[in-house]
Amino acid sequence: MASTAGTSDRGSTTSDSIAGSHTPKEAVLAAMQPVVEALGGTLIPLGDITDDDIEVHWAGTVVGVVRLPDPHLDLHNALPTLIAEVEYDMGKSCTQMNRAQKQAVVTLLNERGAFTLRKSVEDVAQALGVSRFTVYNYLERAESDQPRNGHTQPDQNGPTS
Repeated sequence: MASTAGTSDRGSTTSDSIAGSHTPKEAVLAAMQPVVEALGGTLIPLGDITDDDIEVHWAGTVVGVVRLPDPHLDLHNALPTLIAEVEYDMGKSCTQMNRAQKQAVVTLLNERGAFTLRKSVEDVAQALGVSRFTVYNYLERAESDQPRNGHTQPDQNGPTS
């Protein structure tokens, strides 16, 4: 059986074994390897299967298992995915949101780490239909509104009773 490293249990590499695989099972897995890698997935041993994995069936038998990456860990489309999740959470698309809702989007994206990604401010600005300067202002406001060191900010007017 092919391992996750792309070698057969006989020690040949997957690319070496595509044409001359020793078993049909090895040939199927070797042929699949480039597709699985292009999707960011991994071929894993049969014994390590989880509910989220995809079984590979050949001639009525499970010959391998494909594990796709966690979409939250895959940075290839991370920002569009985060924006779509926030739109879903907010119940409308960014283009339909008012100013307060757009500020909330920036706060949520910041909490989810979106602004650690390269060019994220520009991409978020485009999705929201605002300028980069506006996104930076929203970020500054979101960060100033958060409590420091886990403590809430005291009310400037004193306690209410």
